Amino acid sequence: MGLFDRISRVVRANLNDVVSKAEDPEKVLEQTVIDMQEDLIQLRQAVAKSIATQKRTEQQYNKNQTEANNWQQRAQLALSKGDENLAREALQRKKSFAETAGMLGSQLQQHKTQTDTLKRSLIALESKISEAKTKKDMLKARAQAAKAQEQLQGAMSNIGTSGSMAAFERMEDKVMEMEARSQAAGELAGSGLEEQFRSLEAGSDIDDELASMKAQLSGSPSPSGALPGTAETGEILDTEPTKEVIQGEPVDDELEALRKQLNDM
Repeated sequence: MGLFDRISRVVRANLNDVVSKAEDPEKVLEQTVIDMQEDLIQLRQAVAKSIATQKRTEQQYNKNQTEANNWQQRAQLALSKGDENLAREALQRKKSFAETAGMLGSQLQQHKTQTDTLKRSLIALESKISEAKTKKDMLKARAQAAKAQEQLQGAMSNIGTSGSMAAFERMEDKVMEMEARSQAAGELAGSGLEEQFRSLEAGSDIDDELASMKAQLSGSPSPSGALPGTAETGEILDTEPTKEVIQGEPVDDELEALRKQLNDM
């Protein structure tokens, strides 16, 4: 194989590959239907010309056939009158027209056959075009569906299912972590408040008890507002100090012991 043959084959192969890749089914189908319609127009024109030629040939045939019959009658008339020369001349004219009519008859038959063939071809082409239009619409719909499916698959492959699911899992972990931090902060805040209130409540009890003890020692009214030794009716009862209060020593010893305990704490 020569070098030029190899180069030619490579060039043709590359061109065919480029053309194949550039072929869009929808555009090719549209162009095919357009080409078929152009062929249909040309075929219709050919059928019209053939019919017109057939009619002209038929008219010429009928005319020559009529002339041949007329000259036949004239030859008979001349012969009946005894004029053989005129009858012979009429027969010559009749022969010429008859020969022309015979030739035109053959052409007319050929034109009829040709016209019938063109008509059948025209009908077949119209049927093919109608079928091609229907098939074109179906193929275009299938091509569009295939393109859409291909684009969808490409989009799905580009998204990457595993990567997307991993991203969702990471975000879910972050949300759970945020919720845990929020819950822990709420519990810490709540426990702090409760602890403060418990401290206040405990301190209040101790202060009340201490005030009550001071009131008892000093003989002043208790924090509750009631005077020692008085009833709810307000009557003054016996306010004479007890023996232990007058002496005061046991109370002082008890206070001193209490102070030591508090200092040791």
